[in-house]
Amino acid sequence: MTSADRVGSASRPSRRGFLGAAVAAAAAVTGGGLLTACSSGTGRAGGKGGVATGTALQNALPAFVASTLVTPGIPGSNGSTPAFLKFPAELKASVAAKPGKGGSYTFFTPLWGSDPGKGSKYFAAMDEALGIKVNWQLQDGVTYQDKLGAVLAGDSIPDLFCIPGWNINGQIPNAISAKAADLGPHLSGDKAKKYPNLAAIPTDAWKMCMFGGKLRGLPMPNRPLGGVVPYYRADVFAEKGWTLPKTADEFLALAKETTSPAKVWACEDMWWTAQVMFNCVPRTMPGYWKQQDGKLVHLVETDEYVEALSWTQKLYAQGSVHPDSVAGKANDAKTRFTSGQSLIMNDGDVMRGMMNEQAKANPKFRIKPMDSFAHDGGRLELYIGSPAGIFSFLSAKLPAERIEELLAVADYAAAPFGSKEFVLEKFGVEGVHYNRDASGTPCRPTSAPRRSSPPASSSPRRPPPSPGPTSRRPPPTSPTGWAG
Repeated sequence: MTSADRVGSASRPSRRGFLGAAVAAAAAVTGGGLLTACSSGTGRAGGKGGVATGTALQNALPAFVASTLVTPGIPGSNGSTPAFLKFPAELKASVAAKPGKGGSYTFFTPLWGSDPGKGSKYFAAMDEALGIKVNWQLQDGVTYQDKLGAVLAGDSIPDLFCIPGWNINGQIPNAISAKAADLGPHLSGDKAKKYPNLAAIPTDAWKMCMFGGKLRGLPMPNRPLGGVVPYYRADVFAEKGWTLPKTADEFLALAKETTSPAKVWACEDMWWTAQVMFNCVPRTMPGYWKQQDGKLVHLVETDEYVEALSWTQKLYAQGSVHPDSVAGKANDAKTRFTSGQSLIMNDGDVMRGMMNEQAKANPKFRIKPMDSFAHDGGRLELYIGSPAGIFSFLSAKLPAERIEELLAVADYAAAPFGSKEFVLEKFGVEGVHYNRDASGTPCRPTSAPRRSSPPASSSPRRPPPSPGPTSRRPPPTSPTGWAG
C-alpha cells in the first residue's frame, strides 16, 4: 500500500458517520445512531455456499445512487466526508411515508451504555415513526461475542441481529450464511432504488455484506478517516496553562506533570493513540499483515508495535493512567473524564454530546480533540478506514413481505444528516429530549429526562482488540482502520 492509498484515496463517497447498518434497529438503540459502527477488515465473502466474484459480485450488489437531499457546506472530495457549517434550518423528509405496516419484531443488538428501560419515550417515538413494534434484546457490547455465538447456534433466531465486524470470526461467517436471509432478491441492482437511503450507501460497504456468495447484510459505512482521537479537558488545560504534546516523549512528560495520585490522573488507556503515533499496522490490513521487503510481516513482528507497547508500558509505569482504566473498566471512562478524574481519553464522536450533557452541571466544561502526531514529531501516516462497520442481518425464516417491511425500516434508519428522520433518530423528540438553540442546532434541554432519552452511549467506543493491552474494551464510534 502506498502513501497515496493510505490517505484520501477511498472510492466510496462517504456521506455520514451515522447511518444504516443496525437497521432501524440499532437505530432506536442508539441516539447516536440507529445503527452502530465499526469494522474488522477489508472484505467479507466468507461462509458456506461459495464466494461471489467478478460479474456475479457486481450483479449481487445494490445500485449506487448518491443522495442529494441536503447540500453540504463543504462537499466531499476524493472520498472525504462532506462538512456542514450549520444545522439545516428546514428539515426535509427522506422517506415518503411511514415505512412499517404494523409488524412486531425482535432486534438483537449490542449496547455500550445503560439500557433506557421500559417506558422509554424515545423507543415509543421510534416505534410510532417506523410503524412497527420493536422488542429489544439489548446486550452488553463488551461481552457480546459470547452471547452472539449462543444465539446463532440455536434455532430461535431474532428477526434482526447486529454483528460488529470484529465479532465476525471463527464459525460466525458460516452461521450468517445459514441463518441470515438472502437480500439479493430485494436489493441487488436497480431493486435498491426502491429504498433511496439504502441505495446511497457506497458500493464498497455493500461488498462487505457478501456471505456464502449472497448479499446478506446491511452495512454501516465508515468515514474514510474515522473519529477516534485523543480528547482532552480544554477547560482544565487552559486554566493550568498546559501545552499540548507534539511527540511521544512530550506526551509522557505532560502525563507525569498532570497526574496527582489518588486525585487526578492524566489519562485513560491510550493504546489506540500509541498505535497511531508509532504507525502500527492497522486492521484494514487483512489479519494485521503487511508486505515488507517482499515478505508478509504480522503486526506483532514489527518494530513499530514493540515501540508502541514500550511507550504504553512507560505511561502505565509512571502512574499516569487512571487505576480503573488499568483494571479494564472502560465503560466508565467518560464518567471519569467529565468528573475530572482523568484529563485525556480516546473516543469517537463524543464531543458535542458531552458538551450538551455537561452544559448545566458544569458550564465551564470544554472538550477538544488533539491533532494526531507521529511519535518523533515527524511525518504522520494515516490509513483510510474499512468501508463498513457493524452489520445487521435479517432472519432467513422471515417471509418476503416481512423482509420488505424491515428493509423499508432500514431505509428510514439510513436517513442522511439534515433529514427529519435523522434528527429523530439522533436526538429524539423535540421538547422532550432536545431543544434548539438560537442558531437552530439541537441541544439537550436543562430538564431532559435521563432514563427515557436516547441511550447516550450506544455507539461502539473502541476498536476490536489487537494483540496488546486491555483487550476487553469496546470499540470506537467511527473508527479508521486501527486495531484497538
